[in-house]
Amino acid sequence: MNETSGSRVGWFNLLDTLHADTVTAEIWSEDAAVQAWLDVEAALAQSQADAGVIARSDADQIAAVCTLDNIDLDSLWTQARIVGYPIHPLVRMIAANLPAGPAGRVHYGATTQDIMDTGLSLQLDRTARRLLGLLTDLGEALARQTEEHAGTVMAARTHGQQAVPTTFGAKLAVFLAEVTRHTRDIDQARREAVAVSLFGAGGTNAALGEQAAQVRHALAGRLGLTPVDVPWHVSRDRLARFCLTCSAAAATCVRFAREIVDLSRSEIAEVRERDGHHRGASSTMPQKANPIICEAIIGFGITAGSTATSMLRAMEAGHERSAGEWQVEWHAVPLTLASCASAVRLTADTAATIQVFPEAMAGNLARDGGLLMSEAVMMQLTDVLGRAGAFDLAYQAAKQARSGGTDLATEFQALLTPEQRAGVGPLDIAPESYLGEAAAICGAAITDWQQTRKELITREGV
Repeated sequence: MNETSGSRVGWFNLLDTLHADTVTAEIWSEDAAVQAWLDVEAALAQSQADAGVIARSDADQIAAVCTLDNIDLDSLWTQARIVGYPIHPLVRMIAANLPAGPAGRVHYGATTQDIMDTGLSLQLDRTARRLLGLLTDLGEALARQTEEHAGTVMAARTHGQQAVPTTFGAKLAVFLAEVTRHTRDIDQARREAVAVSLFGAGGTNAALGEQAAQVRHALAGRLGLTPVDVPWHVSRDRLARFCLTCSAAAATCVRFAREIVDLSRSEIAEVRERDGHHRGASSTMPQKANPIICEAIIGFGITAGSTATSMLRAMEAGHERSAGEWQVEWHAVPLTLASCASAVRLTADTAATIQVFPEAMAGNLARDGGLLMSEAVMMQLTDVLGRAGAFDLAYQAAKQARSGGTDLATEFQALLTPEQRAGVGPLDIAPESYLGEAAAICGAAITDWQQTRKELITREGV
């Protein structure tokens, strides 16, 4: 491509084409990014008028022309390739629509990164609010399913093998607790990351003189951003923290998706994504109903995690302006946050529509001859045999049941002496009798989620 042609680079991305969250994609679109810079330039002029730095009439005229209609995007990118950044040509395009007086006040006292970082904060804020809305959808779906399946008994699995009984609700409660924490963390990270930037060329804001702090705080207020009094041109920790916090939420989505993929295996068949004509179909195997949405979640989540770590390198910028590290963000931030939003949206939909098969769960509980009740029986024997003796007996019974193709109850009865049987009494090997705190876990997760949701609505209206 001719680098001075004005054409914009684009590429075909199959994952986004099929499953992207279009709301977040729009927040990070070309038009939205340029409009964010224009919004900052307009608000800067008005804030300077608030402080008496420029005339109100000049500010009003500047704000009026800060629209995309006045920007030739092809020319903007052509000139930006020469300068290295887009704000220099953007400012000239704004000024070209103004008479001499206000034209000379556009971008007054600011530097390129002030405008781009403050515009970035606007995009971060919009993205965070979108993410909080999507996490709310996910949390609500998980809370409903947790409550509905609090008593749906299934096998807990450790190291890929049946361990002890649990409930599907208790399994989902763990995911709900993670989503609750992610919701709180992203809200907190958002408030720290969406900071105004107006510190000038070297971070001292000398160009704006005595009104510098007043203008900066006015700018923050006009844009709804966090006011700060220390420059962050090279201090990218809050931005990195925000991206990493979002990627952690995406990682939870990946874990959920992998759980659904594993539990929907033909040999397990305890859950499945929702049905639909040709949904997850194979081009050659008519019986297939592949977990296509979970696969997309995994793709988005891994992408979010991989790109988020790039922000740790962006934190290495030196002196008072980076020399390349900032450019890492231009790729990493949009990709991380858009991928995260897509993962959360798909996970919320999957959680809300998942098919659950309690009969298959019950069948799998008995598949291994009831061996997942070995711990339960061991605990019943402990008062008579002591823990070590009870463990050894349970271990032997499980070993014989597995090798002989029998069941746990039969082998226990064969191994116990008449005196031991009399001391122990009837053994309770019903899975539903050994669920421990499963119901309480479901209740605690739902309560914590509901409280977090209430606080978020009260504070942010999200």
